[in-house]
Amino acid sequence: MQHYPESALYVVATPIGNLADISLRALQVLQLVDAIACEDKRHSQPLLRQYGIDKPLLAVHEHNEAQAANLVIERLQRGERVAYVSDAGTPAVSDPGARLVAAVRAAGLTVMPLPGASSVTTVLSAAGLASPGGETGFVFAGFLPSKAGERDQAIAALQADARAIVILEAPHRIEALARAMAVLQGRLVTVGRELTKQFEEIATVPAQDFAAWLAAGPQRTRGEFALVLHPSSTPESAEDGTRVLQLLLAELPLKTAVKLAADITGLGRNELYETALKLKNA
Repeated sequence: MQHYPESALYVVATPIGNLADISLRALQVLQLVDAIACEDKRHSQPLLRQYGIDKPLLAVHEHNEAQAANLVIERLQRGERVAYVSDAGTPAVSDPGARLVAAVRAAGLTVMPLPGASSVTTVLSAAGLASPGGETGFVFAGFLPSKAGERDQAIAALQADARAIVILEAPHRIEALARAMAVLQGRLVTVGRELTKQFEEIATVPAQDFAAWLAAGPQRTRGEFALVLHPSSTPESAEDGTRVLQLLLAELPLKTAVKLAADITGLGRNELYETALKLKNA
């Protein structure tokens, strides 16, 4: 059994919907700590009561995180254990918590993460990604800008990236995002709506059909969304990869050239590495 030291901040993942997704370790730590810092007391208090947990709550959210971190540090320096939970999922990924963690570490104190539910990994596991190069990495883009012009610029940048990309979105902005993503045309998008909840819905559609999919049912614009933009299905040819490598190898070390060539062409690194070795030997 793991030791849970005093003077430590415990970063605890909570369910993104289904209450049964809390971990046994999370329940143990939440019962053990002296106080629980949370994104929103109005949300976290009812959640904790579902598990029979009644602890002092400290509000630590995006508007007061820097100041509230000092109060948490004072408690830790007195020898207390403090947990931090966001409204749902794993803190400090897209939710608040990163500044709190950074402040605690800067104070020379311990931070212990407790893994658990995350909309990012949940939607990825259901997307069935098949990268053209055989690789399984992804980029986490989080929430795109809300202003139309900035959002269009962000999507243009995504269009130039051949890798899988995870995007989060709120229900009141999902239709605008879907319309903007139509420029991605046939590139596949896996839509995860209300993940782990009663009305969970997961579908994979071409980006150009995303808006029509949303419009097909009135319930489809409700709930929180996690999206996976699949890897580009039209990577550059091997000949194009060789040409790009030749240009890069003339100026850069082999490993750096391979990495950049993979990012530019969408081809697999292993394939490009073998090509680069042949070019070097030639």
